[in-house]
Amino acid sequence: MSRTKKPSPLLEADLYAPVKTYLEAQGYAVQAEVAHCDIVAQKDGELLVVELKTSINLTLLIQATARQAITNSVYVAIPASANRRSRQWRGTTAILRRLQLGLLLVNFGPLGASVKKDFDPVLAPAPAKAKNKKQQAAVVRELDGRSASYNIGGMHQQKLITAYRENAIHIACCLQHAGPLSTRQLRDFHTGDRTLRILSDNHYGWFERISRGVYGLTALGASELSNYPDICQRALALIRQQP
Repeated sequence: MSRTKKPSPLLEADLYAPVKTYLEAQGYAVQAEVAHCDIVAQKDGELLVVELKTSINLTLLIQATARQAITNSVYVAIPASANRRSRQWRGTTAILRRLQLGLLLVNFGPLGASVKKDFDPVLAPAPAKAKNKKQQAAVVRELDGRSASYNIGGMHQQKLITAYRENAIHIACCLQHAGPLSTRQLRDFHTGDRTLRILSDNHYGWFERISRGVYGLTALGASELSNYPDICQRALALIRQQP
């Protein structure tokens, strides 16, 4: 007698791709895992944050309302429910509306996943709370510092590709390609204004000071680069453009 295989439970990360596709179709540039936000999207100076969860719970509400310090446009994204006419569902959506949160529903069907916006965040008549400008600026800097989208929203216990890590990988690729270099030579390879700080901090243990102002790549750094093939490929393409 054959046994029917139980479907695997949905994970938060399963929601990321359809939500990303949905936002990009509306013209947003989308990044995952930015300053503890599952998804941050940007278009024409507007910031939008989406928190992913497989169900609405207190943790989600705490996270989503905390993101309102960054922007008024905060949404939660959850799998579409079959019981949308139930009293519990009506009560849940009423809470989201009172908290001024938007709702995205992800439907997983036989033809693939799709996303439908149930409602936008609707601000109360009272003046909106002032945004945390410092926190908002940090999010924008992080977005601007990333050259591509390498993370998956909703993934936990993974090494996130932040702008800082991407910059460090770029520097390491330059040192691997050309050998020890001065900070000025590295900046000629477009490693940016943070080059000296990243080398001095040596947060990952990838760099070693050879002489004054000259740095090389450690064995650990050379080994770690194999974990980032996509970024290394982009960095090497940029390096080879140099005369």
